[in-house]
Amino acid sequence: MSIEISASHHLAAKALDYRAIRQDMISSNIANADTPYYRPRDIRFEDALSEQREKILNQSTPKLQMAQTNATHLPLPDEKSSSMPKRFFRDGHMARNDGNSVDLDVETTEMSKNSIMFNALISSMKKNSEIFKSVIDSSSKVS
Repeated sequence: MSIEISASHHLAAKALDYRAIRQDMISSNIANADTPYYRPRDIRFEDALSEQREKILNQSTPKLQMAQTNATHLPLPDEKSSSMPKRFFRDGHMARNDGNSVDLDVETTEMSKNSIMFNALISSMKKNSEIFKSVIDSSSKVS
């Protein structure tokens, strides 16, 4: 039997997963800096974490549903069923002559920000577990 510390612990674990996925994508962008016609990819971290927060904490925000005006229209895919964050192409930078639009300055900056946030999440999870350990240790000495 597992002890559930808090719902925020699960949310922090998902945030670590998404940060790791984002780090891999940024690394892939840097590795493909010389690949012709390569477009840098990224994930919408905040959107993915917000969806997980809604699932974990059982909170939902009302969303506008698209109307299906004809029975022959294809139904929309269920985006909530996927646990993977949504990926997109990060454009907006000038493509070089070979069609590649990877900007190493942007990628290294994003990688630094992502690793700082990853380390901050690790530190907060360690601190949280230390608090629970100290409470358990203190309660055993009270009797």
